[in-house]
Amino acid sequence: MSAPAPPRPTTPSPTAPPARRPAPRPRRAGALVAVAAGIAVLLAAAPIAAVVSGLGWLGHAAGIVALTVLVGVALRRAHAVIGAVACLVAVLEYLVVAFTPEWWPGPAAFAELGRLVAGAGDQIGVGVPPIAGTPEILLLTTGALGVVAVVVQLIAVVGQAPAAAGVPLLAVYAVPTALTGQLLPWWAVAGPAAGFALLLLTRRGARRQLPAGAVMTAAAVVVALLAGSLFTAVGTTGRFSSGNAGATGAIGLNPFTALRGQLTRGTPTDLFEISGLPKAQYMRALTLRDFAADRGFVATAPAPGVPVDDADLPGLPTGNAERATVGVENVGFRDYWLPLYGTPQRIDGLSDEWSFDPVSGIAYSTRQREESGWTQSAVLSTPSAEELRAATAAPGAVDIGYLNVAGVDPRVGALTAEVTRGRVNAFDKAMAVTDFFTGPSTQFRYSLQTAPGTGDDALVDFLTQGRTGYCEQFATAMAVMLRTVGVPSRVAVGFTGGAVDGDRRLITSSDAHAWVEVYFAGYGWTAFDPTPLADGRTIVPAYVQQARDQGGADPEPATPRDADPTPDNGPDPGTPQDQAPSPDQPAPAAQGSTSWTVPLLALAGLLVITALVLPSLLRRGQRRRRLAAAGAGGPDAAEQAWAEIVAESTDRGLTIPDTDTVRGAARRLVSAHSLGDPARDALRALVTEVEAARYAGAPSQTDGAALTAAVGTVREAMAEGTPVGPARRLFPRSVTSRRTAAPAKDATPA
Repeated sequence: MSAPAPPRPTTPSPTAPPARRPAPRPRRAGALVAVAAGIAVLLAAAPIAAVVSGLGWLGHAAGIVALTVLVGVALRRAHAVIGAVACLVAVLEYLVVAFTPEWWPGPAAFAELGRLVAGAGDQIGVGVPPIAGTPEILLLTTGALGVVAVVVQLIAVVGQAPAAAGVPLLAVYAVPTALTGQLLPWWAVAGPAAGFALLLLTRRGARRQLPAGAVMTAAAVVVALLAGSLFTAVGTTGRFSSGNAGATGAIGLNPFTALRGQLTRGTPTDLFEISGLPKAQYMRALTLRDFAADRGFVATAPAPGVPVDDADLPGLPTGNAERATVGVENVGFRDYWLPLYGTPQRIDGLSDEWSFDPVSGIAYSTRQREESGWTQSAVLSTPSAEELRAATAAPGAVDIGYLNVAGVDPRVGALTAEVTRGRVNAFDKAMAVTDFFTGPSTQFRYSLQTAPGTGDDALVDFLTQGRTGYCEQFATAMAVMLRTVGVPSRVAVGFTGGAVDGDRRLITSSDAHAWVEVYFAGYGWTAFDPTPLADGRTIVPAYVQQARDQGGADPEPATPRDADPTPDNGPDPGTPQDQAPSPDQPAPAAQGSTSWTVPLLALAGLLVITALVLPSLLRRGQRRRRLAAAGAGGPDAAEQAWAEIVAESTDRGLTIPDTDTVRGAARRLVSAHSLGDPARDALRALVTEVEAARYAGAPSQTDGAALTAAVGTVREAMAEGTPVGPARRLFPRSVTSRRTAAPAKDATPA
């Protein structure tokens, strides 16, 4: 005998209170969320001001974000895929109109966009923040913000998950933060925080929490600002690792990034007090041998050295030299490298953690250290110009790496051959290149703002077009140029002579500098400074001044033409003159191709992966919340269980009409998904609970475990009756569809 059917609920009387049903979300709410998402993207982009000069990027950012918002709002009732594609097409159209002579996407427009993107890569590869707001850079920032704006709208508006939209916003914030070498201003931190808070306040029901949410957001921003100022600097300063934020004098593994950070400080920081130095000398922290065509000179791990202890150090020069005992009081320097003068003969007063590599002239430690001070017995080489002209380098006297020019553009060698025309020895060639940069007729100018290049090679652009930069560009250019004519050279990074303070010298962060050292047999590495400084920090060695005083005896350095130099005859400029040209030498690699493509491809991949997996993740979270609410019991448990059944059916292709009753919807579910008897029984019990909650106002009589078990039974039967493919698993219709309303309440019981 079958069990009696459960009693049918009575029809509610006209005087009965209305059944409870969640209020539908106003249609204008989607537009408000879209606008809030656009504002959040603009606020998250605030740190871009630290890496791109000018406000041109902001105008394009506002334009591209406003366009995506308008298109998204206009198509908010369309399918999510259609809306996303339309927004991306709008972004492309904006880029074409704003950055090319064309009006519509086509072969010519794509060719111009490709040229601009390639140019942006070259500028990123050689520039230092803040980089000039050129059309290439503006195209890159505008396109990236447009794509991010589309992704944020998909997550916040379509997926109705504003909290998850913080992930792409974090990418917008993190990229410029990682590139700048300075502490970001307060608004660059507060802006993104305010944007994310605005997104959170677009959640349904969040307006009731507006006062408390605003207070908590403001408090979180204040705490973040205080913590950032007390414990760390936002951004990077080119160190081995995070290290100590107070190590203001650090040179680190990326010395040029840190060097520029020191030179651009608003207030110089005292680093050393020097005593016993007879005259101004360069204080060397580390030297750079390895040159990479796409990155410039790079720091590498020093060779195993000898311990710095009470014994004399190897590698002393044999030529004329002056000896001095120099006292160094460390005021604010902490690093892996120990700055030294000349060639160190002995170093006293250090801990037992330092080693000295005589080949590179570097004293180093395996971790950052801040010594209180040390005393150095220094050998300060004092050769004359004539002695250096007569010096010759025996084969094998210097590491062949100091002559490496692999990947250098042949035009650099051709230009050097023109500049050094008539010079027959290494010293005169070094003087010719030095005067090319610093002589009275030089066309070069010192500035921390590098001039953007327009060609395919950054070094060629600097030498023939931009001619503006700071010590990194000048030292790199001179060292490479000398190598192309067979002169062994390297770049040294450290500090200039500082300011005289009584019988001492004070060296500050503004004295950070890079110069060139050339090898001469018997005298070792000898300094030449190609940077045209105009602030009195330049050190002119005696041999340089002597050569300039004797200038009449030597040919005047040639002034290169603005056009690319292409000599008709002569040795291969990419090969040192004391080596035979190699017929198998590979063609020089294009510069600036890897330093930007990898991060951009990684970011693009992250955005694509996010767009692919986010809908399914949102659906899983939605299911988890509903089942948790059903399992907890309470007056809303049955509604939550029923909502999950409807969503599961929507994912499998059956959309329940708004006009259907709960029982009518149940009949559709049974038919469409071919539910068997166990699933029908579970669905019947669930329908009874929903009707009782809606019409009788009675709380669920079934415990939460039974409700979730019923939902599980129905879901398993649906999966068996109407399986779905991978595409619908990635993009569930209940998440991507604009239509999310639950079935209407029964007007009369079925």
